[in-house]
Amino acid sequence: MFDFDATLPFMALQFLLLSALLNAIFYKPMTKALDDRDNYIRTNKVDARERLDKSERLIKEYEQQIANARKQSQALITQAEAEAQQVYASRIAEAQQAAQATREQAAREIEEQKQAALSSLEQQVDSLSHQILGKLLGPGLAR
Repeated sequence: MFDFDATLPFMALQFLLLSALLNAIFYKPMTKALDDRDNYIRTNKVDARERLDKSERLIKEYEQQIANARKQSQALITQAEAEAQQVYASRIAEAQQAAQATREQAAREIEEQKQAALSSLEQQVDSLSHQILGKLLGPGLAR
């Protein structure tokens, strides 16, 4: 079946030379290219992971800042509403006091006018009653 003559070692030598030649020409550069590619992918993955972690930290930080800004703005709005309510209440109180003062002034003026009218009427009544008495009793007896 097999002859173990000089061709077998020659074939083995050819196989070893071909393997060495293929290893030197094809497999080593291809392995180096695959290793370089693997290193490139690995470093890019590490860089991408670092950037992702950094961006997530920044997002959390910005969300915290936004939440703080919202709280501060809500506090400012609440404070402004309270101040506006105080101003509104004070203005209402001032307006009520002014209205009360105006009513009191009007009541005093009406009372003064009433007293003046009553005294004028009393004088007119006295004058008219003297005139009536004078006409009824005569001019000399009425006084």
